[in-house]
Amino acid sequence: MDGIAKLARGMDAVNEMIGKITSWATLTLVIVQFAIVMMNYLYSEGMIAVQESLTYMHSLVFLGAAGYTLLHNGHVRVDIFYTNMTERGKAYVNLIGSVIILFPVLICIGVYALPFVAQSWEILEGSIETSGLHLVYILKSMILLFVVSTFIQGISISLHSLLVILGYEHIVEEEIGEGI
Repeated sequence: MDGIAKLARGMDAVNEMIGKITSWATLTLVIVQFAIVMMNYLYSEGMIAVQESLTYMHSLVFLGAAGYTLLHNGHVRVDIFYTNMTERGKAYVNLIGSVIILFPVLICIGVYALPFVAQSWEILEGSIETSGLHLVYILKSMILLFVVSTFIQGISISLHSLLVILGYEHIVEEEIGEGI
């Protein structure tokens, strides 16, 4: 069971790293947006590539941070009953929710997105603007980053839940004490 806990902690670490990278994208997004406003206001100048970069950063923030948000239990949840459940009850809800809802939805998104992203990479799709960013294929790849990072975190949640259900709460509590 300790191996399962280590695997889950490793998956958590991957999404923690992605979350830290995403946080820098958020700061960069704010700085670039401020610079665009100042350039427009002071000099009546704009650069299409810089403006398009905001879309790329938004994509990284919202799609890239989904697994990180799931790691830190930041997604919206209807917890009318969940908050009053025991740890074992919560573990059952998390495990069943992951298997019945999360994984099928992510697989569906991945299956439909993969050809879309592959085609974009095949032609190295770029901006429709001549002075724009010619990296649309990277922008579309963020969909797959969302699927992979969230799927990894779903597996981790399932493993953590399984440990609780099987009565290995001490391993999970040690992880929480270490700050997952």
